[in-house]
Amino acid sequence: MKESDKNIENLIDKMMAETTLESPSFDFTSKIMSQVLVAEKSKIKTYKPLISKTTWIFIGISVIALTLYSVYSNNDISNSETAQVYLDKASDLFSGIHFSKNLLYALLVVPFMVLIQIGVLKNYFDKKYEL
Repeated sequence: MKESDKNIENLIDKMMAETTLESPSFDFTSKIMSQVLVAEKSKIKTYKPLISKTTWIFIGISVIALTLYSVYSNNDISNSETAQVYLDKASDLFSGIHFSKNLLYALLVVPFMVLIQIGVLKNYFDKKYEL
């Protein structure tokens, strides 16, 4: 077994002596780096908002239209008998619920704080991942 290992080593030594060391072409590094740069550019995704500007405009116009309609319409909801029945049922449904002042303050303040945090975090990540 040992002798066969020596024969294999001799064979390998002969093969290594006959072959020359291959060297890359002159512009090998620049070719590789250009391929790396192309691959990196293809990975970058452009920012695309979840809700487009046209959708926001449509939502804004709809809210304004509904507000104007409710303010300037001639329909008085308090005079309608069916509306009065639903308002009475709703007031009976929620008449037993009482909120503490702390809870009401929290329900008023927390949404504003969340909106502020969204703005601050968006600004932070925009600056962090600026190209």
